[in-house]
Amino acid sequence: MGHAGMAATAVRYLRSVGASTVAEPVEALPRPELRAVGDDERAPVDQTEFRRVLGNFATGVTVVTAPAADAAPGEGGGSGTGPAGFACQSFSSLSLDPPLVCFMVGRTSSTWPRIARAGVFCVNVLGAHQGELCRGFAVRGGDKFAGVVYDATPVTGSPRLADATAWIDCTIHAVHTGGDHLIVVGRVEALGTGDDEADPLLFHRGRFI
Repeated sequence: MGHAGMAATAVRYLRSVGASTVAEPVEALPRPELRAVGDDERAPVDQTEFRRVLGNFATGVTVVTAPAADAAPGEGGGSGTGPAGFACQSFSSLSLDPPLVCFMVGRTSSTWPRIARAGVFCVNVLGAHQGELCRGFAVRGGDKFAGVVYDATPVTGSPRLADATAWIDCTIHAVHTGGDHLIVVGRVEALGTGDDEADPLLFHRGRFI
């Protein structure tokens, strides 16, 4: 059962026991200050060991893309013009009502500022046959879209990669801090699937499986 299915099941259960599915208004927390993580805030865990252990959690693989937007030269695409994109494993569905998804991106990413300027993005869920495509979007700098076939999503116009198993067209809903990463929440405007029979591209212990 997928995330959406589990959420729908939870809603049905709450209704069956007479619980209200409408939450009371909650006062928003103050917006956190965007800043670098201090050395004294780092947990006493070796980074290599952290990566090794967390690498046992298999993840799907996506490419997050955004249409061309005004950008400073050198941000995420060589000349700073054209669409932007990067390979992303840290993607998840978040909310059914409203429909929200999220992904995590490092604060040092040179592509993220261009996606932020665009204000929109598309999550392209890759199939098992798209490992090389993913590697192309995982590199830093250069024209990542050279030779890549894509069209525009129906709402935001973000690049929708050919042969992706699924695509989610989003506007940026919120951005939160998360240590040396940012947590980007997107509101889903449109979505769809490609070949329903295609196997997903998975990443486990430092390699595709």
